[in-house]
Amino acid sequence: MTKLIFFYVLSAVSVFVCTSVESAAFKYPDLWMSPRSGPREEPTYNYTTKYYTQIVDHFGFFTNATFRERYLVSSQHWSPGKPIFFYAGNEGDITLFSENTGLMWEIAPDFDAMVMFAEHRYYGESLPFGNDSFKDPQHLQYLTSEQALADFAALLVDFKKSTPGAANSPVIVFGGSYGGMLASWFRMKYPNVVAGAIASSAPILQFIVPCDSFTQVVSRDFRDVSETCFQNMKRFWQTLNDTLNKQGGADKVTQFFRLCKPLASANAYDRVEGWVSNILGNYAMIDYPYSANFLTSLPAYPINKTCAFLDKQLSGDDLLKGVAAVLNFYFNYTGSVKCLTLGSQGTPKLGDSGWSYQACTEMVMPMCSSGGHDSMFPASKWDFDLFSKSCQKQWGIVPRPSWIPLQYGGRNITAHSNIVFSNGNLDPWSGGGVTTSLSDSLIAILIEGGAHHLDLRPSNPADPPSVISARLAERVYITKWINEWGN
Repeated sequence: MTKLIFFYVLSAVSVFVCTSVESAAFKYPDLWMSPRSGPREEPTYNYTTKYYTQIVDHFGFFTNATFRERYLVSSQHWSPGKPIFFYAGNEGDITLFSENTGLMWEIAPDFDAMVMFAEHRYYGESLPFGNDSFKDPQHLQYLTSEQALADFAALLVDFKKSTPGAANSPVIVFGGSYGGMLASWFRMKYPNVVAGAIASSAPILQFIVPCDSFTQVVSRDFRDVSETCFQNMKRFWQTLNDTLNKQGGADKVTQFFRLCKPLASANAYDRVEGWVSNILGNYAMIDYPYSANFLTSLPAYPINKTCAFLDKQLSGDDLLKGVAAVLNFYFNYTGSVKCLTLGSQGTPKLGDSGWSYQACTEMVMPMCSSGGHDSMFPASKWDFDLFSKSCQKQWGIVPRPSWIPLQYGGRNITAHSNIVFSNGNLDPWSGGGVTTSLSDSLIAILIEGGAHHLDLRPSNPADPPSVISARLAERVYITKWINEWGN
């Protein structure tokens, strides 16, 4: 089996091989023909869509090119001089994040706050060069976190100047996942613009922590639900490899996994392994205590449901069918999908191409798996040389793995202030998060039973007490930052 390279999206990812076992009868669940009731309706929010003329290159003086940056704004509850709640858009269409960040909308009336969501350059509609934005490295060179933060700062400064009554309004920045990283870095880099930051599920240390931190948490999440499920997944990788090495194996995988296109034999194992691994990581990230429609439509605690397909010892074709059922459940819970697209993540609103470029430049987060007793994934080393060659082949660029820790400080951020880092213990990205408070104004909040940025999501009757407490604590810090602004 060859090594695998992952171009993961922070709002989704993973890495992941092993033995085989006796057979057990397995009936493939026919979800394709039996639509399920989908998740409850997500709340809807009212906002106005606007565009800001943004500079393409904030740090050079050779070009004066501009582009239109999309942002969403609601002043429904705002009073002059009151705060602005600002979301630092991450790697996707900004409407996806506005729909899934209920915390900002829910607490805005209590603070008489305006709500803004700014789209990250090169995602959604905010394309610096239109259809040519991803044409080549020459057009893509302005896709960096630093440029994005400068976009946010320029947008806010001009917006406050041009909006009557907003000149002295304190800004509280929110963000989840990569957006959470940006939120924390925004406060660090532009404390003159931002009063404080709620950085949820923000793995700002993922660049320097052990490379198997992500896969360890995913494995633990599945093992905590079912040891049998965990052990079946450990055996799956070897079974997949054995199957693909036999004549007709690729056709069998195509049939069992209901792929839309026949699986080509070349690098078949790597492509299927990477896809399945990413979906398992996604399951762990969105293991919410209620039905949700983030990334894909799933019921409450989806890992519990999917492990039901692997609740007895399986081997051979039965094991392949069991894992196929796990993927089918992810993509086809509502029964509306006729076939699966290899490599799909479940939502077109995430910018996979943009993130793959960022991962090949400055967002280099080493990923690996120990393959040991505590991991359900195959052993996989972090091979920077292989990763770099892949980046050169795809984008014509060489990654700079040490740049982000140098630029933003890594663990040495105690000179900064007014940031809350929240992490759920079910979230695979928590391994790269700040989980211990660093000062009385760099606060870590741990959410027991919490998945990926659960605290930012709309409140729900099924919320565990831990996330309710986390949101209350965040309100306390937000109040403190607002009161201190300008003093």
